[in-house]
Amino acid sequence: MSQNDLQNLLVDATQAGIYHLPVTAHRVVKAAAEAAGLACFDVSFDDSDCIDSVLSTLERDLDLPEWYGHNLDALKDCLTDFSWFEAAGYVLIITRAEILQAQDPVSFHAVNEVFAAAIAEWRLQDLPMWVFYDLRADGLAALPTLA
Repeated sequence: MSQNDLQNLLVDATQAGIYHLPVTAHRVVKAAAEAAGLACFDVSFDDSDCIDSVLSTLERDLDLPEWYGHNLDALKDCLTDFSWFEAAGYVLIITRAEILQAQDPVSFHAVNEVFAAAIAEWRLQDLPMWVFYDLRADGLAALPTLA
């Protein structure tokens, strides 16, 4: 897939979602996202084995605003607002989530529900929001063009 084709895919809000992305493709996707005007965030859940540490990691790595309330509802509010970081769309590349998935699968699922709700809200505004994990988890498909 060409860089231009990947950029076109990433700006298509109807295709946006939560996907598995091999580590080898992170750099390519990040470059395409940035070239397309999308904000791209690298998030590492390294050592995040519970929801509190994940919420703190997201606060730090997404540079969430001061009004962030450190809970799932506040995370959804931030992910569906982004007035503090306006862009043509959003890409989160999350690494090392296998710790949370193994240690606290309920919280892993809850965070993904928040991501899915934010993606759906942005889709209504025709803006893409993508979440990529470097792990294969139940329900995560590979980005079709990179599989």
